[in-house]
Amino acid sequence: MTPPTYFAVEYAINPWMDVDRPVDARVAQAQWEALRQTYLRLGHRVDVVEPVPGLPDMVYAANGGFIARDIALVARFRFAERAGESAAYAEWMSSLGYRPVSTRHVNEGQGDLLMVGDTVLAGYGFRTDRRAHSEISAALGMPVVSLELVDPRFYHLDTALGVLDDHTIAIYPPAFGASARDQLRALFPDAIVVGSADAYVLGLNVVSDGLHVVLPSAATGFAAQLRAAGFEPVGVDLSELLKGGGSVKCCTLEVF
Repeated sequence: MTPPTYFAVEYAINPWMDVDRPVDARVAQAQWEALRQTYLRLGHRVDVVEPVPGLPDMVYAANGGFIARDIALVARFRFAERAGESAAYAEWMSSLGYRPVSTRHVNEGQGDLLMVGDTVLAGYGFRTDRRAHSEISAALGMPVVSLELVDPRFYHLDTALGVLDDHTIAIYPPAFGASARDQLRALFPDAIVVGSADAYVLGLNVVSDGLHVVLPSAATGFAAQLRAAGFEPVGVDLSELLKGGGSVKCCTLEVF
């Protein structure tokens, strides 16, 4: 995780961002800290990456890369405003003993790359270039399933799909193209289908340890669905960070 020390909405690169809507830095910091404390309370280790001045979106750590099977893939961002984050996260990966791997084409880390069991679900359409998917599969030695995103409000895969355990996902189908919806139905026939009210507060932007699902507290309908499916929802208010187009998962780069 990276604290929102320099978080602000200084530009608009997704539909959630409004430069005329001020950000309360104090509230953003308090909400981020509540998320960090939630992870610690649930027994997880949290590494903190130092924020860099001039990179207001660095708080969205998930976009910094993808780490699994001793491979650290560093992001290549689509927008120049975020390009500097790659070096910062690569430095952190190196400090952990990894040798960061880059792709030729745009990949925005765990924003568009979500691991389910031994497979990577990979989004494309707005940020990550589909051509990066084959590079990622080769680097990780894992199959990659390409999924087209079609609604700009759900510009990253992690805004429209949440991984709950090695076999279970939750999805918001309207965010996907027809072929992607067909693929997901075939792969996950028992997926939890989330409604618009919860999707529009980025309710699917979750982190799950297989039992506890940390999610935006405003996604109350999804929380009820999770309880009914045997999971334990843990709501966290990240409303201030939602102003930049991110929530729980966006703020969390998981290491597998």
